Amino acid sequence: MRGRPAVCRPVPAAGPRRRFREALLRWYARHRRDLPWRRTRDPYRVLVSEVMLQQTQVERVIPKYHQFLGRYPTLETLAAAEVADVKRTWYPLGYNIRPVHLHGIAREAVARYGGRLPDDEAALRKLKGIGRYTAGAVLSFAYGKRAPILDTNIRRVLGRIFYGEDGRRVPTAELWRLAEAALPRTRVYDFNQALMDFGATWCTARKPLCLPCPMRRFCRAYPWPPAGA
Repeated sequence: MRGRPAVCRPVPAAGPRRRFREALLRWYARHRRDLPWRRTRDPYRVLVSEVMLQQTQVERVIPKYHQFLGRYPTLETLAAAEVADVKRTWYPLGYNIRPVHLHGIAREAVARYGGRLPDDEAALRKLKGIGRYTAGAVLSFAYGKRAPILDTNIRRVLGRIFYGEDGRRVPTAELWRLAEAALPRTRVYDFNQALMDFGATWCTARKPLCLPCPMRRFCRAYPWPPAGA
């Protein structure tokens, strides 16, 4: 016998979303990390950073980011390179399908878009290796568009604050809807960067900083982990 289909919960109300936005942006103004890819709005450099950061810690990415862009400063130079050389430059970040995809994206961008990444989500997601998260990152961080992002850290933040549970237990579709609904009308760049920083440094998986957290007044999971967990 088949079970009943899961009921999709409504997006949390506007009031809690607004309080969260305001608290998060205030937190970010004090605690933002100084990262090299935050000093550029170049779509190619944003893309390189986002692909490198997939499954890889920031500390390992920073030196390789500089090295990779020193070798391949533009989409055109990357597209003209041999894929074997690109993989060697990528070493030792791992997940070696990533440089292959990045090389393919560069070649297609040069062939179809004149050496420029498209600023449209549908077109970006047609490039092999670019999913919804990476497309949203390029759109918001490079093109200043009002696009949501959702990664492991953001899942955890949204799940705890709005649902009182681990984000892995909340359906992905619900979290995408919430990530989009929570976006401010302005300062989308700062908001999305703040979400990532907050999840990476304060609302961490194992030892979140609950006591000094500015979200604790309205976080449904405070304190974490819940009693008896």
